[in-house]
Amino acid sequence: MVSFFSRLDARTSQIGSLLCVGLDPHPQDLKSFTPAAARDFCLRLIEATADLAAAFKPNAAFFEALGPEGMLVLQEIIAAVPDRIPVILDAKRGDIASTAQAYARAAFEMLGADAITVSPYLGYDALYPFLADHARGAFLLCKTSNPGSADLQDLPIWGAKGLRLVYEQVAALAQDWNQNDNLGLVAGATHLQALRRIRELAPGLWILAPGVGAQGGDLRLSLQAGLRQDGLGLLVPVSRGIARADNPRQAAETLRSEIERGRRAWQRTPVQKSEKKLGSIVDDPSLAALADDLLAAGCIKFAKPEQPFVLKSGLQSPIYIDLRQLVSKPGLLLRVAQAYLPILAELEFERLAALPYAALPIGTAISLLGGWPLIYPRKEVKNYGTKAEIEGVYVPGERVVVVDDLTTTGGSKFEAIERLSRAGLQVMDVVVLIDRQSGAAEALAEAGLNLRPVFTMAQLLDYWTAKGVVPVSQIEAVRSFLDLGADKGN
Repeated sequence: MVSFFSRLDARTSQIGSLLCVGLDPHPQDLKSFTPAAARDFCLRLIEATADLAAAFKPNAAFFEALGPEGMLVLQEIIAAVPDRIPVILDAKRGDIASTAQAYARAAFEMLGADAITVSPYLGYDALYPFLADHARGAFLLCKTSNPGSADLQDLPIWGAKGLRLVYEQVAALAQDWNQNDNLGLVAGATHLQALRRIRELAPGLWILAPGVGAQGGDLRLSLQAGLRQDGLGLLVPVSRGIARADNPRQAAETLRSEIERGRRAWQRTPVQKSEKKLGSIVDDPSLAALADDLLAAGCIKFAKPEQPFVLKSGLQSPIYIDLRQLVSKPGLLLRVAQAYLPILAELEFERLAALPYAALPIGTAISLLGGWPLIYPRKEVKNYGTKAEIEGVYVPGERVVVVDDLTTTGGSKFEAIERLSRAGLQVMDVVVLIDRQSGAAEALAEAGLNLRPVFTMAQLLDYWTAKGVVPVSQIEAVRSFLDLGADKGN
């Protein structure tokens, strides 16, 4: 018997579609919220889209809400889907192994579904009953499409392979657990950076990517982020965008065509598949919220034209960045530290080296979150006691990552790196919250060092321009100032 995903591969290749049609009988879409109305609603969608759908995905919640008759309707709806089309039951099950066995029997034997969405929270033993039959599949919740997914799924954890976010760990485990070619992942199209990262960690798995349409996910960018090397591996589920259209079949045809155009465009530009670029801030809600809060907290300030900021260099600046304020804002400091973690997780090093003074609290927070030991090069070498240039415990020959709050020309980084190098430590990477884009990246690159920012100033300006939270005149004044090419460090 073929595996679940072999069957899905065959279906998508045969009809040239990655569209998964959702069967969600919302009460507001029915004349009356009754089992009969739900049945008619779903049967009409199946009839209208069966030749266009790579899979159908009924949502168990709407049928359960209709009581025992609703569950009978769900069974009838699944049976009405032609045998050649996989049915994914959206039920998000997860419990201890014995209960999971009952859930699996209900989904596969009683209701007749081909696959089901499941929670990873209880671990592999609770997942195994859904995977025991390789002809049946499961999609593991990894990075869900809702805004609140960051509350748990974006938390950092320390494991055998170092620091990862929770959703990254789920993706890596799923890649290992997929022994029968029947385990995939759920990763929302509303979180594009996470979707890209999940594809990196699980290059061979199928991904169910909800969020296109009513939730605002971008179809083209989702395909670029989530497609597998063979141009498959990503199911795009759409429910309301089809069901609420005046002509559901036409809506499904349009979506199928848009998906296929996006897939072919992706295949024609394979270089984009391996490039790693700083994406738009709007791709990641957690970064967008952090950018908003840095502005609201006064860590980044825009000057009025008649009152520019005077910098240490004597220059008059239309912008001032003061991340020293983070010491008085513990919640924001924690979120800033978390923003460094995805970058650090991709690097190889033994210790962090935070630069005095603004980066010391940031580095401490990162150290506490990630478990990395912290050192710091002193600004002034002690002329008493140990006369140490570097505080903290280290071993010559170790590799360290320099952590700072922001960078302008890179001058202060070179002074610190020289002290670290004199102590026998190796520095290859500098990670900062904000790159002011005033020449530091180029200067560091000439010295063989990599600058890795959480934000560039251009990204922040583009984001705040799009949101309309900063007057355009002030944004343009900063753009012009940054193009001066002089030392504008503050």
